Amino acid sequence: MLTIEIDNGSGFCFGVTTAIKKAEEELSKGNTLYCLGDIVHNGMECERLRQMGLITINHDDMARLHDVKVLLRAHGEPPATYELARKNNIEIIDATCPVVLKLQKRIKEQYENAPSANSSQIVIFGKKGHAEVLGLVGQTDGNAIVIENFEEVKQLDFTRDIYLYSQTTKSLDEFHRIISFIQDHISPDATFKSFDTICRSVANRMPNISQFAARHDMILFVCGHKSSNGKVLFNECLRVNANSHLIEGPDEIQSEWLQNINTIGICGATSTPKWLMEQCRDAILVHNH
Repeated sequence: MLTIEIDNGSGFCFGVTTAIKKAEEELSKGNTLYCLGDIVHNGMECERLRQMGLITINHDDMARLHDVKVLLRAHGEPPATYELARKNNIEIIDATCPVVLKLQKRIKEQYENAPSANSSQIVIFGKKGHAEVLGLVGQTDGNAIVIENFEEVKQLDFTRDIYLYSQTTKSLDEFHRIISFIQDHISPDATFKSFDTICRSVANRMPNISQFAARHDMILFVCGHKSSNGKVLFNECLRVNANSHLIEGPDEIQSEWLQNINTIGICGATSTPKWLMEQCRDAILVHNH
């Protein structure tokens, strides 16, 4: 008898849920609503909202728009975007996640209060070009240094002050490795401060998903290919359970995976909608009959 469990700790985080709610409210009034960038890194959820009328645009598109409503998604935006909205009389519906907003503010204050740009380095542990990171770097007029992984920490100048922040969805373990490396190498004359800005609603998913993956014969990890935190969480599943598969949706489930399996766990990223995990469960039940 096959049992399937959907992980109740998976699915949209608070920031994404709020952004989608704001979009749905606006669209239900019959208003035209633009969203700057994909509202969530999940193609199927973006398509569902597109059918409700949400129009996804990029920064170039936004520069050509006037007198419209634009939703800023949970990842946040640099100051230049707000500037553009003022110039083009665009009404902003700001769905930036509160955790990200707080981080933007801290980086902005740190940058504005720095004695001089030459004496200190604002460093962000994050993915280059990621929407959230662009919003953070924008708080420093583009001066912040982004390091993507532990290896890149070696490029910093250890004779100058370092203020280290992290993108909200990065791995805590790697962040702590970076901190210890800087502590070991920073010059005695320089100041080093680190600010743990990793979102707990994401960080806490790591230990939870390990336990979940260990409980089942097979894991289906459902997530869009663009999701940063999806890759991190999937690798954790794989580490605990070699029989883990990354899929975007039910069409990718292969019947040979289901041979001699008693329990299946379905889980996903902070950008994976619950309804998609449920569709995968239903597809397996169909396969299995």
